[in-house]
Amino acid sequence: MSAAEVKNLPQNLPSGASDMAHIVLTFDNNKLASALYGQFDENLARLEQKLGVDIRSRGNQLTIKGSSSAAEQARRALDNLYGILQKGTDIGQSDVDGAVRMAIATDDQLTLPTLERKGKVSAAQISTRKKTIYARSLNQDAYMRALERSELVFGIGPAGTGKTYLAVAHAAMLLERGMVERIVLSRPAVEAGERLGFLPGDMKEKVDPYLRPLYDALYDMMPADKVERAIAAEVIEIAPLAFMRGRTLAHAAVILDEAQNTTPMQMKMFLTRLGENSRMIVTGDPTQIDLPPNTKSGLVEALRILDGVTGMVTVRFNEGDVVRHPLVAEIVKAYDRDGKLARGLGVES
Repeated sequence: MSAAEVKNLPQNLPSGASDMAHIVLTFDNNKLASALYGQFDENLARLEQKLGVDIRSRGNQLTIKGSSSAAEQARRALDNLYGILQKGTDIGQSDVDGAVRMAIATDDQLTLPTLERKGKVSAAQISTRKKTIYARSLNQDAYMRALERSELVFGIGPAGTGKTYLAVAHAAMLLERGMVERIVLSRPAVEAGERLGFLPGDMKEKVDPYLRPLYDALYDMMPADKVERAIAAEVIEIAPLAFMRGRTLAHAAVILDEAQNTTPMQMKMFLTRLGENSRMIVTGDPTQIDLPPNTKSGLVEALRILDGVTGMVTVRFNEGDVVRHPLVAEIVKAYDRDGKLARGLGVES
C-alpha cells in the first residue's frame, strides 16, 4: 500500500487466541509518521480506546495487536489518516474518529448511485481553495458521492452531521472549478414571518441572523475577501426562501437549508426553480420542525411524494454520523429515544 508496508507476523498463540492478529506498519516518511501519531502519541491512544487494540510505536514503525477484525480496522484507519497527511492536510482527533468510523464501516460501504462495493477505505473528499474535507462517516461518504453525481440531493438528519457544511463546501468547489456560475443559499425564516417589521434595519439586516450558519460555512471554504466580492457581484446570493418565487435558477448550485420549516407550497416552489445545468441540495431535520401547529412540513411531504423519482438521491444521517462533540451524539440519541416513546413505538433495550 502507499501508506505503509504491512506484515502479518505468525505467533505462538495460546489456545482460544486464534483470532488475535499482529500487524506491523512501516511508514516511509518520519515527519508524517510523527504527525500521524500525534503529540505524545495521542492519536494512537485514541485508536486504542476506540478499537480495543494495542499500538506500539518505534520510530517510523507501528505494531498493532488485537483481534483480527479490530487490528485490521486500525490498519485501515491509519492508512486513511496517513493518506490525508500525504496530501498536505493536518489531522486532529475528529479526523481520527472519522477514520475509525470509516474503517469499521468498510465492509458495508457503498458507492452511490450504482451501489457497487468498495474494496478498501477511500473516503470521499471535497477540495476547495482553502481546505480539503474528507468524509468522516459512511453516510457522509454516500452524501458526498451523491453530490458529485446527482442533480437533486436531499440530506436528512440531526444537527452536527455535516449535511449543510458539506453542501456549502460542494457548492464552493463547483464555483471554483467553473462548473456553475453562481451559488444560491437559502433558508426559510420561519420565526420572522410578519414579525420582521419589529426588527431594526433593512431587509438584509432583518434576515441575516437566520442565514448566519450559511455565511459561516461559506467563509470556512473560501477566503473572506473573495466571499465578500462574490456576494457584492451577486455571484453568491444568500437569501430567505421567499425571495426565490418567480425565478429560474440556471447554471447554479442551489442549497435550501432547514427545509423542514418549509410549507408544502414553498417546497414545491423551490424545487421547481431548478434550471439548466444546476445542482440543488436540500437539507433538513424532520424532528426539528418549527412550523405552527397543524402545518405540514414541505420537507416531509416532498420526501413522500418524490420517493422513487429518477435523478433524486436521499441520504439519511443518524446520531452515529454526528461529528461535533461526542456529547452531541448522545443528546441526539436521547431525544430520538424520547420521541419514539412519545409516539408509542418503544425502544430497544
